[in-house]
Amino acid sequence: MSSETITMVELRHRYACLLLDAYGVLVHGDGPVPGAQKLIRSLNQDGPAYFVVTNDASRSPEAASERYGRFGLAVPPQRIVTSGSLLHPYFRAHRLQGLRCAVLGPADSHRYVELAGGEIVDPAEDFEILVIGDESGLEPFLDVMNTTLTTLLRRIDSGGDITLLLPNPDLLFPRRDGAVGMTSGSIAALVEAVLAERYPHRPDLRFQRLGKPATALFEEACRRAGTRSVVMIGDQLATDIRGANAAEIDSALFGGGLSGLILPPQGPRPTYLLESLE
Repeated sequence: MSSETITMVELRHRYACLLLDAYGVLVHGDGPVPGAQKLIRSLNQDGPAYFVVTNDASRSPEAASERYGRFGLAVPPQRIVTSGSLLHPYFRAHRLQGLRCAVLGPADSHRYVELAGGEIVDPAEDFEILVIGDESGLEPFLDVMNTTLTTLLRRIDSGGDITLLLPNPDLLFPRRDGAVGMTSGSIAALVEAVLAERYPHRPDLRFQRLGKPATALFEEACRRAGTRSVVMIGDQLATDIRGANAAEIDSALFGGGLSGLILPPQGPRPTYLLESLE
């Protein structure tokens, strides 16, 4: 299937709601993506409806809104759907409330777990759930990881139950001038490599990936929008486009982020190719 090249103006006329990825579409590590400020101003004034659908689990919607505001992007908190918000329904569905949780990530990552009903404990204490919320706040990285891995392996060796949760499965995020940064998905992959080496007969010791490309984030955005006449605009084939395809909604690959607009022979195909936010 070939992907149609489309403009932002055409997308705004075809759909009742736009779903916008945050990193790589609206912002990079140091500021707004070209055209993002004008786009958000126009959407706020003339529509259509939109939601920022992000794998970021390091900030609450309020904190994310404040940060976007510093970049000239007036996105209200109620228009931000984060992967951290998926922890609450996951805890409820799997009856995890009240269990001891080690959380890697900054204060808002901890807050998401508290709101879900988890009891936050230090990674050096025995824990029943490990949540890798975000890569920020892990300095010094090796000290945090060594402590967390030691406690994790002790619990598994003792026969204790363990749940591994990963709101944000992204491996990389775009920074300025083509640089990239490692995200929490890369940290989870490191932990899984350790577990696979130590417990080769325990394929269950893997993280439950809640954010994109899993469909829960898209379904929540559609629920809030009140329609499935939506299009997901993202910059990564592996998360944004693959997830939109799995959720059976249309997608547009934005060329200003990690994947670019050159599609590999195999893999997920977007509905559209979007060169610019203008």
